[in-house]
Amino acid sequence: MMNRNDLRRADINLLVVFETMMHERNVTRVSEKLFLGQPTVSAALARLRLMFDDPLFIRAGRVMEPTFRAQEIFSNLSPALDGIAAALSRCQAFDPATSDATFHIGLSDDVEYALLPDLLHRLRIEAPGATWVVRRADQWQMCQLLASGEITIGISHTLELPANARRKALRPIRPMLLRADARPGELTLDEFCRRPHAVVSSMGHVIDDSDRALSQVERQRRVVLSVPQFSALPVLLARSEMIAIVPDYVARAMAQTTGLRAEPAPIRLPERELSMVWRGTSHNDPGERWLRSRCCAFIGEQAEAQAQARRVA
Repeated sequence: MMNRNDLRRADINLLVVFETMMHERNVTRVSEKLFLGQPTVSAALARLRLMFDDPLFIRAGRVMEPTFRAQEIFSNLSPALDGIAAALSRCQAFDPATSDATFHIGLSDDVEYALLPDLLHRLRIEAPGATWVVRRADQWQMCQLLASGEITIGISHTLELPANARRKALRPIRPMLLRADARPGELTLDEFCRRPHAVVSSMGHVIDDSDRALSQVERQRRVVLSVPQFSALPVLLARSEMIAIVPDYVARAMAQTTGLRAEPAPIRLPERELSMVWRGTSHNDPGERWLRSRCCAFIGEQAEAQAQARRVA
């Protein structure tokens, strides 16, 4: 068992290289992610093998597979590095007005389209010197991007998360109907089923919650188009009979800027939850805390404004 005095021969930089290699399994990707030359990464791995008296990673084709000993070390090391990062972050002040920090954010396509423009405007007013790196991160990608450290915070409907990730519910995702035609009145259920539908799916799916809700009342619709992102919908729906079911904040953003009509669907559709998730390592970081608080406040205000609009209507 290593005692505290033995820690003097440990190099935290080496441990960061080890953790990154466990995620990436490739020297080139580790060097790119840590902004280190490949010879530096290779030298760090050599020192790690000496430190732990184990090969740690064995080449298998294009990847470096961890040994059993490396997996055992990683299971103990990852939470320890989380604790070190949290302890160090408490000693650092954060002033958004003077900060030149870089924030790595994962957003699902609906959030990026409808909420990012106004959110970014507010963030840049408070932190004009900061840099914002936004990654596309849907419910399937979020877990991997958080675990690898490519993002520290994400906003999306989320599924499974890494063990040390945190989650906070922000608002419900209420489905709404989008249409481009000018005929008066809202669509009936018969018209809803008869009209061609477009869906947005990063995975290319054509079956979603709408189909499952229709099947419960023994009805069905006809999906004729699946596209990977929301920004394509306005042009595709224009001068068309196609309709689409999208989150309420997307529907309202498109109705305001493109002339599409947003209205309730003629059938009750399940609501999901928009969540903010973040890495355990960044939980106590002052800059990350500031960012999370601003995201919560902004999305909360947006949800309340839309709720007020529904009450007035």
